[in-house]
Amino acid sequence: MVTNQKKTMEKHPQLILCTCPDRGCAENLANTIIEQRLAACVNILPGVISVYRWQGKLESSDEILLLIKTHNHAYPDLEQLIRQLHPYELPEIIAVPIENGLPAYLNWILE
Repeated sequence: MVTNQKKTMEKHPQLILCTCPDRGCAENLANTIIEQRLAACVNILPGVISVYRWQGKLESSDEILLLIKTHNHAYPDLEQLIRQLHPYELPEIIAVPIENGLPAYLNWILE
C-alpha cells in the first residue's frame, strides 16, 4: 500500500498538446504558463491545419500548436489556467506521459 502511495506522489514528465486559434493567443498562453512556473518550456508551432467535426459539421481551421513540457503535479493548475485564458468553448488539452528521453532534460522538466 505504501508503494502505491509513493508512486502517486512522484513527479513524472508530461507533454501537453494544446491548439490555439492565432499567434497572440498562443504567445499569451505560453508566456503565462512559464511566468506561473507551470511548465519548463513551451514550443509554439505555427502552420497546423486541424480538420474535425464540430456540432455536426465538418470544419477546418488554421491553428497554432503548443507543446508544453511539464509534470503531472502541475497538470491540474495548468488545465485550469488554459481553460480560463483560452477562447475556445472546448480547448484541446491532451496530456501525454513522457516515458523516455535524455535524463538530464527530463530532470530539468521536473525541477
